[in-house]
Amino acid sequence: MTAENLKYNTGFGNEFATEALDGALPAGCNSPQKVPYGLYAEQITGSAFTAPRAQNKRSWLYRIRPSVIHEPFQPMTQEAVKSTPFGEVPATPNQLRWDPLDIPEEDTDFIDGLVTMAGGGDTHSWAGLGVHLYASNSSMGNRYFYNADGEMLFVPQQGRIVLRTEMGILDAKPGEIIVVPRGIKFAVDMPDGASRGYVCENYGAPFIIPDLGPIGANGLANPRDFEFPMASYEDKEGSFELIAKFGGALWKAAMKHSPLDVVAWHGNCAPYKYDLAKFNVMNTVSFDHPDPCIFTVLTSPSYPPGTANIDFVIFPPRWMVASDTFRPPYYHRNIMSEFMGLITGVYDGKEGGGFNPGGCSLHNCMSSHGPDAAVFDKASNSNLQPVYQDNTLAFMFESRFTMQTTPYAMKSKALQKDYYKCWQDLPKLFNKQKKAA
Repeated sequence: MTAENLKYNTGFGNEFATEALDGALPAGCNSPQKVPYGLYAEQITGSAFTAPRAQNKRSWLYRIRPSVIHEPFQPMTQEAVKSTPFGEVPATPNQLRWDPLDIPEEDTDFIDGLVTMAGGGDTHSWAGLGVHLYASNSSMGNRYFYNADGEMLFVPQQGRIVLRTEMGILDAKPGEIIVVPRGIKFAVDMPDGASRGYVCENYGAPFIIPDLGPIGANGLANPRDFEFPMASYEDKEGSFELIAKFGGALWKAAMKHSPLDVVAWHGNCAPYKYDLAKFNVMNTVSFDHPDPCIFTVLTSPSYPPGTANIDFVIFPPRWMVASDTFRPPYYHRNIMSEFMGLITGVYDGKEGGGFNPGGCSLHNCMSSHGPDAAVFDKASNSNLQPVYQDNTLAFMFESRFTMQTTPYAMKSKALQKDYYKCWQDLPKLFNKQKKAA
C-alpha cells in the first residue's frame, strides 16, 4: 500500500500496512537480514507478548535509525505535570468546578502548556488515569515527546492541533479526538495559533469501542469511522530534544536526528483519530432517562466486567423526545467518579451559567450532583414536545477510581469556590396534602 492518494487508513482494531516509499515494507519476514532502503526493523508492543490475539497490540516499524540512538535522559525540573498517586491534596467529596485556562501570552508549546488537574489509581500498577488541561500557542518544533506511563486521549476545545507521530500525521479540530498509544513518539503543532483542550492519560488497558449488547450490530461509534495515519517520515539532522514521561516525571534527552523517521510500518498499535459528529446516538423514544453509558465512545475495561478503568462519554446534539420525563440529567450519586468538560455550547444540566467551554468539573465517587436550580425549574414545568438539543458538545472521563486533585488545581484562580451555590436555591416542594405531581 502506498500513501500517494490516501490520507488515512480506516477501521478500528484492524491490521494496517503502509509505506511512504514503494517497497519499503519487507515481504514475508518481519525482521529480515537486510531491510529495504537500508532501514532498521523495530517492533513496538503495546501489550504483553502473550496477550490473547484479540487484545494483542504490536506494530513493526521500518525506520532510518533505531530508537536507541539518543543521549542519556536527565530529569526535568517542573511541577505542572504529575502522575497518581499524588498525595499532596486529599481526595474530596465536594463538588468542584473550574473556569477555562487562560491562553498564555508568551510562546508556549504543548509540553510547557500542560497542567495536571486530577487523577486516580497508580501509574506503576497500570491502573487508573490522569486528567490534564493544555493551553498553548506555538508548535513543538524540534521537541518530541512520548509517554511510557499511559496512552493519551486528546480532546481539543479551541484551535486545531496537528500531531506529527512516528506512524504519520493526524490533525484534529474541536469536535474531533486523537488517541496516541503508550510509547509512541510525537510532536504537537498549533497551526491556528492559540489552542486549548483536555487530555486523558490512560494508565490501564488500551481504549476500545464498547460492546453493543442488546443494541445489536450497529450504533454508537462505528469501527469504520476511526482513522489511522499513513506512513510519513522526517529525515532531519541537527539538534533535537526528546521528552519522556516515565514513572510520573518528565525526562529529557538530546538527539542529533528527528525520531519521526519511520518510512513504513504495519500492525495494530498506532495512533488514531475520530470525529465525534459521526457518533450514532442511542436514546429513549418513549419515557424515562437512560444511563449516560449509552453515550460511551471509548472504554478502557477493567475487572469486574462492566466496571471501567475509564469510559470516554460524550453528550452531543440529539433529539429529546421522552414523554412524562425529567429530561436533563437527574440528581444522582455514582460509584464511578466523573470529570466533565465542555467543548462547545451549553450543557443541558447547567444552563444557569458557570460551566463554560474549556472549563471542567469533578464529581467524585458518591458525591451528589445534578442540574442547577434554574434547569430543574425549567425542566419540571416545560411543555414536553420533541426538541433537538443543539449547540452543545460536552464529555466525561468516568472512572472506577476516586480522583485526587493536584495542588495546582486547588490553588488555581480558575477554581470556582462558589460552585456549590448553584443548588442552594432549590426550593422545598413537599406537600403531604397534595398527592398529584
